[in-house]
Amino acid sequence: MNRDNFAAGERLVSPAYVRQGCEARRSHEHLIRQLLEKGKCPEDGWDESTLELFLHELAIMDSNNFLGNCGVGEREGRVASALVARRHYRFIHGIGRSGDISAVQPKAAGSSLLNKITNSLVLDIIKLAGVHSVTSCFVVPMATGMSLTLCFLTLRHKRPMAKYIIWPRIDQKSCFKSMITAGFEPVVIENVLEGDELRTDLEAVEAKVLELEPENILCIHSTTSCFAPRGPDRLEELSAICANYDIPHIVNNAYGVQSSKCMHLIQQGARIGRIDAFVQSLDKNFMVPVGGAIIAGFNESFIQEISKMYPGRASASPSLDVLITLLSLGSNGYKKLLKERKEMFSYLSIQLKKVSEAYNERLLQTPHNPISLAVTLKALDEHHDKAVTRLGSMLFTRQVSGARVVPLGSVQVVSGHTFRGFMSHANKYPCAYLNAAAAIGMKTKDVDLFIKKLDKCLKTIRKELNEESIVSGVESYDETEDVDSEEMALKLDTVVLDTHQDTSS
Repeated sequence: MNRDNFAAGERLVSPAYVRQGCEARRSHEHLIRQLLEKGKCPEDGWDESTLELFLHELAIMDSNNFLGNCGVGEREGRVASALVARRHYRFIHGIGRSGDISAVQPKAAGSSLLNKITNSLVLDIIKLAGVHSVTSCFVVPMATGMSLTLCFLTLRHKRPMAKYIIWPRIDQKSCFKSMITAGFEPVVIENVLEGDELRTDLEAVEAKVLELEPENILCIHSTTSCFAPRGPDRLEELSAICANYDIPHIVNNAYGVQSSKCMHLIQQGARIGRIDAFVQSLDKNFMVPVGGAIIAGFNESFIQEISKMYPGRASASPSLDVLITLLSLGSNGYKKLLKERKEMFSYLSIQLKKVSEAYNERLLQTPHNPISLAVTLKALDEHHDKAVTRLGSMLFTRQVSGARVVPLGSVQVVSGHTFRGFMSHANKYPCAYLNAAAAIGMKTKDVDLFIKKLDKCLKTIRKELNEESIVSGVESYDETEDVDSEEMALKLDTVVLDTHQDTSS
């Protein structure tokens, strides 16, 4: 209510009580005003009543929520289901206009304001996370792969003769398909093995630049966050190569915002050389539903070009989700999550090392990877070619999600390109292994339960190997195995031998 309404209320209720209510509302409005004035994430998270007041006041600025609105067009924010309307807080018009995802909509001042505030908050968090010199970003309602495609399509107009994208290999299908979908030819650069870790082959990258000639290369497409034993790309050196040969540089930073090391690599790469844009997932970094990404960069005009490349209006759902999340957490809440994630990485590393050594395996040394860890599975691979994939299926049927087992010699064809040793980021990695990641939101209880289940599965497989009882994908189980239905688990283990391998993608 405004001042006039509160004054009118004093005729019905004691003025002292009304003034007290008025002051309470002002405290909510003060938080909203600070947000609009500063455009930064509040240090402390908002309570739900402030959040809902803010969203309601934004929503009633959209034409579909006007009292007496008379819409005679084809897109008037009509929604058949009241449940759907409530699910979206009655933000129905989406964001942007037909020619620019960042443009203001005349019919939807509230949604447009929501979009601007969200982009401003996300930019603030990216700076807080370590990329201090970033100048612009926007939320796009597509996951990382399609967002990368949008970046490549924007570069096409700047480099019409280019047909190649140089890509240090990472075995994740959407990364590869993002280049194919944009109509370019990926040039795969194999990684080099340094100890246990796979690193960027800088000499091969530069040699390929000279071979293809810079004007024929759209960009170098590098990666920060990835599955061990691959480490993040050498962004500083790649950025220097891009600057030296005047080649654009697009970074896949899918789940790198949660890692200070990944963000530092981007900051240093931009300082030393050239990074045109970096793309990160909303769900992986901010714990919201899948379906959104952030495209960010150091040249505001180029980021605006990308936003204008998006055809048509866009769903406001990803922007709304991340806005609610960041206002609920506040910058202090998000920093706490980042700190806890680092602690969980150390804890997971210690626990994996213990359980691996108990089975004569070892934790792979991948010092440059700040999120993902890997444990060797040499004993399983030496005894039987199906034992490794059996471990993955056993974990999957016991509700362990996200872990990946990587056997030797897998071959996968992706968009016509054959990858040997697929999922290991190399044609021939020395051993089979198991992946696990310490991602934002993970708790100690998650690590403990994972280690307990991994230990049980390894114990079961080792017992069977000793008894030489592995036959046609059927295994014996301890009666104390903690699954809902042992009979169902037996059946599922044989069904998901292949499906478990890519559950983290």
